[in-house]
Amino acid sequence: MPRFGNGFTKGIGLLIVKMLGWRLEGEFPPEKKLMVALAPHTSNWDFVVAMPFIMALRLKASWLMKKEAFFFPFKHLFMWLGGIPTDRAAPGGMAKQVARQFRDNEKMWVAITPEGTRKKTAKWKNGFLRIAYAADVPILLVAWDFSNKCIQVDSVYRPIGDPETDMYEIRKRFDKYQGRHPENQSPAVD
Repeated sequence: MPRFGNGFTKGIGLLIVKMLGWRLEGEFPPEKKLMVALAPHTSNWDFVVAMPFIMALRLKASWLMKKEAFFFPFKHLFMWLGGIPTDRAAPGGMAKQVARQFRDNEKMWVAITPEGTRKKTAKWKNGFLRIAYAADVPILLVAWDFSNKCIQVDSVYRPIGDPETDMYEIRKRFDKYQGRHPENQSPAVD
């Protein structure tokens, strides 16, 4: 997997993880390129919990976040940690841009929250699928499970290219996890 940081940043990440009382379950796959789908995304605490794990694992993961969040004093920190500001008013081109980055890099993991919001939504955004299709990369499913204070590396999903089927299969795998605000979670898959 792509690497980032050093012993110092790893130590800080481990310290924060220990202070938060969280743990990691599951194994990361030996893939050089992955789309990472993180769910259920129901709180700003999701970021606070995930970043120390990324630091502790020395994992270089790029992640997409609305450009409005990249303001002083966080802008440079977010970009150093792998953040890529996105313009939600300019749809369509993002999948091609990120797919190009996948092609241009030997190792790259890109993390996205499929809900696209912390609020309850009936439908997930399919941008992560469009990126995975365009870049021809598998999708690693990683969950926040606040009920067990655990980040769960669930499984690798290899998309078949049918958005409806792929989305159903992916959402189904996240049904067993509970976000910080369960009332904001997307409804279970029928």
